Amino acid sequence: MKILCIDTATEACSAALMLDDVCDGIFDVCPQQQSQRILPMIDEILTRHKVKVSELDAIAYGRGPGSFTGVRIASSTVQGLALGCDLPVIEVSTLAAMAQENFEVYKVEKTLALIDARMSEVYCGEFFINEAGVAQCTGEEAVLLPSALLSVLSAYTDNDTNIVEESFVGTGFHAYQQELALQLQSHKLAVNYPNARYMLALAKWQFANGVKVSVEQIQPVYLRDKVTWKKLPNRE
Repeated sequence: MKILCIDTATEACSAALMLDDVCDGIFDVCPQQQSQRILPMIDEILTRHKVKVSELDAIAYGRGPGSFTGVRIASSTVQGLALGCDLPVIEVSTLAAMAQENFEVYKVEKTLALIDARMSEVYCGEFFINEAGVAQCTGEEAVLLPSALLSVLSAYTDNDTNIVEESFVGTGFHAYQQELALQLQSHKLAVNYPNARYMLALAKWQFANGVKVSVEQIQPVYLRDKVTWKKLPNRE
């Protein structure tokens, strides 16, 4: 199986390639440079492994949540590549990607992922690792005020009521420490941004289970839309 995956949903930019069981990727934190960086990254990773776009089985991308501009960059790039070669597209959650990295690298099986959504809010999702070793959301991803997560955070404590930081990923934790009533001990969490390298396992699992779309069906996830907005307390 050959899958190319890209992500530009946050301040980071990444491209990764799966060749059967071999995975390789390029990752960089480059705010506001994703549109200039993503195509060279794709070219580099494909050239490195002597693979043409037409030889891929599918193309995956970080479908959000994240910045509106960043998610659009990835979706439009994938549309161009997939349309030219008539390839199926796999849409991968950026929050799930961080939980997947937390599992693959640090063996953490329960993760709370928060991405800074600006406007004093966070994109959030709580994940567990299923029997296939893939991150799955326990409920629905949402955009919330950080204070709405205080009761959720209480579940992430050890026997001494200390917060277990290893279960936290994403920029939202550092951006809203005060609102979350947290005093993080580490200067930087182990996983801060989604990375296309760790979207590959999710993409492979989704592909195997028929979770893929055509170019015409691509639907980036912004969360901050009218439907989600109305579900939040005290919102009109």
